[in-house]
Amino acid sequence: MAVLTLTKANFKDTIESNDFVIVDFWAPWCDPCVAFTPTFEAAAEKNPDIVFGMVNTEADPEIAEYFQVQQIPGILVIRERAGIHAQVGEIGAPALDEIIKWARAYDMANVRDFIARQNELVK
Repeated sequence: MAVLTLTKANFKDTIESNDFVIVDFWAPWCDPCVAFTPTFEAAAEKNPDIVFGMVNTEADPEIAEYFQVQQIPGILVIRERAGIHAQVGEIGAPALDEIIKWARAYDMANVRDFIARQNELVK
């Protein structure tokens, strides 16, 4: 699957419409970010069941601000509309593969329970 360009126009819909999304926060002036792009694209090809998307923090700073991205490159793993892992800094393919393996195995039961409790408090 190709890597999506995530913007203000499609970010929310992408997260709400897919159970597993990995977001790469980057900027064109960031050499480590640009160097990571082929690794991210290769991971997307190896994992077609996961949506991979990139947010250009220069073009869409509001998304980065919402997620309090202070440093790039940065990865955010989202399952069932909940952020379960954030990774800042340069990583290689083996580390990204381990993050994906961990995220696949992550038990979402506690997250679901937490969200249900929060929803009850709001009512």
